[in-house]
Amino acid sequence: MKQMVSLLLAVGLNLSVLNCISGQTPQSQDDVVRVRTNEVKLDIVVKDKKGRPVKDLTASDFEVMEDGVSQKIQSFTFVNREASTPASTVPDTIADKKEAKPAETASNPTAPARTRTTPGITALVFDRLSPEARSLAKKAGLAYAQEGMAGGDYTGVFRIDQSLNTIQPFTDNMELLRVAVDNATSATGSTYASTAQRGRDIADRNLALDSQIASSVSAAAGAGGGRDSAGAAAAGEAAGAAAQEQTLLQMEAHINEQFEALERDQQGFATINGLLAVIQPMRNLPGRKTIIFFSEGLKLPTSVQAKFPSVISAANRANVSIYTIDAAGLRIESSAAESARELNSLASQRLQQQGRRGDRGEGPYMKALERNEELLTFDPRSGLGRLADQTGGFLIRDTNDLANGLRRINDDMHGYYLVTYTPTNDDYNGKFRQISVKLNHQSFDVQARKGYYAVESVGQLPVLDYEAPAIAAARTGNPSKAIAINGSALSFPEPSKPGLSLVLAEAPLSAFSFSQGSDDKTYNTDFAIVALFKDQSQQIVQKLSQHYALNGPLEKLNEAKKGDVLFYREAQLPPGKYQVDMIAYDAPTGKVSVRKTSLEVPSTSEAQPRLSSVAVLRRAEQLTAEEQKRDQPFRFGELLVYPNLGEAVSKSQAKQLAFFFTAWPPKGFTGTLKVSTEIVQKNRSLAKSSGQLPAADASGQIKYASSFPLDKFQPGAYELKVTIGDDSNSVSRSTSFMVAP
Repeated sequence: MKQMVSLLLAVGLNLSVLNCISGQTPQSQDDVVRVRTNEVKLDIVVKDKKGRPVKDLTASDFEVMEDGVSQKIQSFTFVNREASTPASTVPDTIADKKEAKPAETASNPTAPARTRTTPGITALVFDRLSPEARSLAKKAGLAYAQEGMAGGDYTGVFRIDQSLNTIQPFTDNMELLRVAVDNATSATGSTYASTAQRGRDIADRNLALDSQIASSVSAAAGAGGGRDSAGAAAAGEAAGAAAQEQTLLQMEAHINEQFEALERDQQGFATINGLLAVIQPMRNLPGRKTIIFFSEGLKLPTSVQAKFPSVISAANRANVSIYTIDAAGLRIESSAAESARELNSLASQRLQQQGRRGDRGEGPYMKALERNEELLTFDPRSGLGRLADQTGGFLIRDTNDLANGLRRINDDMHGYYLVTYTPTNDDYNGKFRQISVKLNHQSFDVQARKGYYAVESVGQLPVLDYEAPAIAAARTGNPSKAIAINGSALSFPEPSKPGLSLVLAEAPLSAFSFSQGSDDKTYNTDFAIVALFKDQSQQIVQKLSQHYALNGPLEKLNEAKKGDVLFYREAQLPPGKYQVDMIAYDAPTGKVSVRKTSLEVPSTSEAQPRLSSVAVLRRAEQLTAEEQKRDQPFRFGELLVYPNLGEAVSKSQAKQLAFFFTAWPPKGFTGTLKVSTEIVQKNRSLAKSSGQLPAADASGQIKYASSFPLDKFQPGAYELKVTIGDDSNSVSRSTSFMVAP
């Protein structure tokens, strides 16, 4: 089994780093509060029972617990964000502001908190909304701008549909903000129609058909006993027609269930990915950042649930608090009532079926229980409430006055305590750590984020739940060769995408653990492949991954283990040299293997030819006519070629060594490019050849494949060097390969 996974979505935001607050002079480097890689920043909002902020607490009033263990507070300050007059002209960039005086350390825990002032960073994020919800959200968003709630702050406006749309980059210009809110709430997004009502209609009709079948069967029996053959036949036909209609209804019900499940997954993943994309670029900005999320409910089916903790962890690591607003306002009927109505309908059907068909515990009633549990996760009090509570925010619901809710959020944003600590637990094993904050004053309410994944820094990139243990195991564990992972990274500097980089990794499925499902009929796997791109300072600049939760019929287990998993991803990188770490991690056993390879992304110029990485080929397969219409880096005419991922080439199995590359002539070039190849071993040239490349195709690229015989090469390591160009410009790329007997 070959499995190639394409990159689904890459969303990035361009944010300037907020260094300063206007009106104040820049600080020296010694003044800046430094947060080490493993240091945790925690912003805490404290209010009295009347909802008023409490601003005069000391470090000794707080106790921070991580996984139940008390932590030593290292720095402690009160941050005051006083609103200023909103800008009415062209907005300042974030980088034009000046940073305030840093926080005091907690060397004197009884000293009052040092107060500093800093502007706020707020993202207004609008989920897919119904027309009524868009109207309420628009009123609230415009009030946010018009009433000066965003005064002195930088606010960006974003809309989530099938992808994340940046309506307005971060600005302090209120007029731009008002226009952006109007645009974000005027656009009609994708709609997801629930089939719950149709499901209940089908259930009710099934009940009626059950009664009709029972009545017809009874009538047929009575007519037969009375020797009324015509009556018995008519009753039998009626029962048969009712049974046939039931079969068709069940088919429709299954179709609706499957389609709605796919829609829920799509909607949930789009929302989760959109939130992650907004959170991560805010990470290096100082102070408390805020996302105000307008939604009608966060869809969290099982497949999306697994990714939900990643949003919580990313927000907490980035010091972003998420406030959620149920934009449906004052609902006429709650989602819980919808769930109860559906449950009662199917339960009634199940009770009638028990007497006639036996209770196997797998019919509509059990499905109703599963459906009920799923519907409850869609209630705004569930997903939206968890998202807000676990990131230090709160949920606004059951009100049509959303602007008043924004005023409550604004109060939070203008006064909070900033605490830092270094965890006593230095085992960065990828597990989620719970944070709790206690106060000496029982009469005060505390809002703080709830935890994070214990993974050392991966730069500005979010760490997903399945990635965390893999990255932790690769860094702190003892990677072995238990999982035979091979891989390669290649550069394809297309004119429109000069930084296009490909990473491929392959491993045998037999290297991962397979478990038997609870139904004793299926098998399951739980493993991941993660690729980390590191620059020359060993900083992670890009991360790509895939979680493989595979399953299938138990009788196909041995066949499945014979296959391989092929991981394929694309990334955009700036010019430079990189190390790519490809991690294979088996979750049930904790086995981890790491494959390291190098990648060079060249600087390019329109006046010079471009050359991709040179790939030694392993095999090729014929593409269908439809597949040949789609251009992709490894399509060569009618074939899809597969690169060698580091395996030795056996002379006994392959007589030729094939290679492949793509070239792009300089802009405006009308001549013919030359090509030369050279085989090198230990800096000694063994063979050379030269020729001309064919003309570029309609897209402006030249895909080229060739080969040379292996019979004269002894086992060992070699280098293949390819050079293309004309008399004035040339470019070279090299790749290494191993020859085995």
